[in-house]
Amino acid sequence: MKKTSFVVFLVFLSIILVGCQQEKIGTHAEVTEGDFIYRLVTEKAAYSDTEPIKLYAELEYIGDKEKITIWHADSPFYFPMTETTRNYEIDSFKPLPLISTEMIKGEPLRAEYKGSGGYSSEDKKEYIEFMEQIMDQQFPEGHYIVEGFADFWVQENGDKKDYWITAKIEFSVGQK
Repeated sequence: MKKTSFVVFLVFLSIILVGCQQEKIGTHAEVTEGDFIYRLVTEKAAYSDTEPIKLYAELEYIGDKEKITIWHADSPFYFPMTETTRNYEIDSFKPLPLISTEMIKGEPLRAEYKGSGGYSSEDKKEYIEFMEQIMDQQFPEGHYIVEGFADFWVQENGDKKDYWITAKIEFSVGQK
């Protein structure tokens, strides 16, 4: 009976420990979908509050053709994020013209983060000040989770194929 109770206790403890583990998010994420690889990268896990944030996305074509044309808005890359200390959502907007980009197999298309976010005159002063800093690429102290994505489509054999490839990374500013 003691042996059975001990085994039940170990199984129960294992279930609790697995359930309590948090998802580990790193500074680099890579996702393959179809003929494309999407990468989302920040160069460091922690930045000082005076350092510029190095954040970029890449899209690489790995299919059978030597080159392919993708269609997208102003850019296929989006960098929405959450600052978890304040629980602020930072949106990533793009102008909506339809643009095509020819991609060559094995040569990644790359875009660096250039600021994002927005606010209205009805938002609180602290939120407006925070967003103005983000829009200027001056990240206030905090913990940031970027849920980036590439949004584009290709025309294959007369059919339109949509892609929405997502990845998640994190970094902190001014926190050690």
